[in-house]
Amino acid sequence: MRKSIKAILVSAALGLAAVGAFVAASDHDDGEADTKARALNLTDLYVFREIDQNPRAKADDLIFVMNTNPRSLARQQYYFSTNARYEFRLTRVLGKDDPATGQTDAFFRLEFGAPDKNGQQPITLTASRAGVTRTVKATADGKPILTTPLTARPVVNQVPLDRGGVSVFAGLREDPFFFDVEQFFRVRAGLAGLGPSVGFRSPGYDFTAGYNVNSIVVRAPMEWLTAGSIAKTFDVWATISIPDPAKPGEWKQVERLARPAVNEGLLLTNDYLNTLNAVGPDFEAAVLKGDKAASEAAAPIVGEVSTVLKLLGNSPERVGALLGAFLPDVMRIDTTGPSGYANDLNKRGSPVRGRMLKDDVIDITLQVLSNGAVKGDNVSYDGPNAGGSKHKPLLGEFPYLADPN
Repeated sequence: MRKSIKAILVSAALGLAAVGAFVAASDHDDGEADTKARALNLTDLYVFREIDQNPRAKADDLIFVMNTNPRSLARQQYYFSTNARYEFRLTRVLGKDDPATGQTDAFFRLEFGAPDKNGQQPITLTASRAGVTRTVKATADGKPILTTPLTARPVVNQVPLDRGGVSVFAGLREDPFFFDVEQFFRVRAGLAGLGPSVGFRSPGYDFTAGYNVNSIVVRAPMEWLTAGSIAKTFDVWATISIPDPAKPGEWKQVERLARPAVNEGLLLTNDYLNTLNAVGPDFEAAVLKGDKAASEAAAPIVGEVSTVLKLLGNSPERVGALLGAFLPDVMRIDTTGPSGYANDLNKRGSPVRGRMLKDDVIDITLQVLSNGAVKGDNVSYDGPNAGGSKHKPLLGEFPYLADPN
């Protein structure tokens, strides 16, 4: 634990010092390697009340979206790893201002088999909450739970659980993320005094335009998630794990992601990235609580973080506030109000209303980290962005993400 916490703190200092890495956002470039191909890379997590996306939907259902396999080329079929576990994990929280613990109260785990002649992969769903875990391989009508092949209409699997069951989709979708990465590096250099002072071009260039991702979408009733508690707020994060070669029969977490521009942004090297990806937000909670090992590791880092953020216009007090707002890295959703990134903040200044598919999370993050010096990158979901690019219209019903390119 000591080594993991120290790595997290070191990575936080380096990531914030670079600032650009902190908001290069969404985990679209995560150090691809032979042992960690793109199918094992998370790009984005979205969590929202379904009724906020679809007024005709039930008022008490939540939508969880996990996107993987970044930069998937148009008109090409990509598959989920058959050697991995893809998981949504969540903590039940009594109120939006309560500290995040990073403890897992419930999870949805998806495991994929080899594709058949139609390009569909069978899915095994494991759902756990309130200490009860159930594994299901068939839908409510007895058919296998299946992915959606590239050119087919979305396959929506109705999976039986107690409290009404859940809906599951898995397959290629257009990547909904948008950001002018290239111009950001120029803006960052100017803010840090390492280059000429420039702003974002208008309109900006959307670097995800035309790409797909492999998406997992789960619709779950709130009643199932609360498990009889009075909780209306949840902390959510996504993970990917593979068999641990050093410990037969055990699993090794290789990816973790929650809020946009936090996980991947806290790290500049694969070594640091792998360390943070291998632990949970409970370790970051220990850092903020003043764990002895964490305190020993933090001393040389606080000064470096403070210096860099001061250059960007942040006071010493604001430096501490930023770390307290963005760590532990969980996506908090207070379901008592409309979903939307930064629709509401808690007393730590942390977003607490999940994330919708069209939320401009980059503009929000840029403004926060630069203390208002940068307003946005002039890129939007609906465009038109540079070159006339824009994303396809979202679907009007589950799974909501646009059809793949």
